[in-house]
Amino acid sequence: MNTASKLGAYAVGLAVVFGGALGVGNAFGEGTPAPAPPSHGSAHTTPTQAGAKPQDDTPGGLQVSQNGYTLNPLTTVKTGEPTDFRFTVTGPDGKPVTDYQVQHDKKLHFIVVSRDLATFQHLHPEQAGDGVWSVKLTLDAPGAYRAFADFAPAGGSGLTLGMDVPVAGEYAPRALPAVSRTAQVDGYTVTLTGDLVPGQASKLTLSVSKDGKPVTDLQPYLGAYGHLVALRAGDLAYLHVHPEESDKAGPEITFYAEVPSGGDYRLFLDFQHAGKVRTADFTARAGAGQPKPAAEPSVSPSHGDDHKH
Repeated sequence: MNTASKLGAYAVGLAVVFGGALGVGNAFGEGTPAPAPPSHGSAHTTPTQAGAKPQDDTPGGLQVSQNGYTLNPLTTVKTGEPTDFRFTVTGPDGKPVTDYQVQHDKKLHFIVVSRDLATFQHLHPEQAGDGVWSVKLTLDAPGAYRAFADFAPAGGSGLTLGMDVPVAGEYAPRALPAVSRTAQVDGYTVTLTGDLVPGQASKLTLSVSKDGKPVTDLQPYLGAYGHLVALRAGDLAYLHVHPEESDKAGPEITFYAEVPSGGDYRLFLDFQHAGKVRTADFTARAGAGQPKPAAEPSVSPSHGDDHKH
């Protein structure tokens, strides 16, 4: 499939809901929020197969097992040591799932974050014929980490399972970065407009510039010009969104997303330019009485294809 076809697969205003069933929105933009975009098969709703329990209102990523599917780690991780991290997803029959739908160019997306939301990695594991997934994973500091498997089994809808990945050693959690509308990474500046509003669906826009000039030649990454993951501080409820359809390669990338509650969220935007994927990160607050965002931008290191922050 060519790039234009891939990008065309994303209908205008794609929205993804925490856990699929909460049905409450996010907004990035003051005033009247935009209408909720139509739902899609790639949204993170739980499978509705014969014998499966009805979908509940638990946000995505909070459960290691849901609707008969279970995430199973097979490897432990040591501080600073590259690890061939292996895991399976077992299905309702108790056997490893081997058949997956391709979503956003991959059969499974694997997100690893520290519990304090200071580090972020978006990885793409390889699947063996026996249903075992493996990926090179390095965690540079001891502490508590959370891993998310984002996938859709063949014949089912997409869902996100989460599991803890502990790394032994002395651990000092870091404070959540201040709310900000600007992030800098590898010489790029990314500006966020709008405000998260629980209970409403509306858009957020991220604009990419370099050396003070708008970037208008972004390159597709995972079938789109941007890829966004949002995590709720405190419990790490998971939200995965993609931008609305556009034939413009920047500087603006527009998303529709929904959040289930007020509070602080961490947003991680992956974008590709000049052949390299970079990640810009923000702290955003949903709800009334939001503080004025910090004037100073956050600074992120550079990232590779399977990148980390």
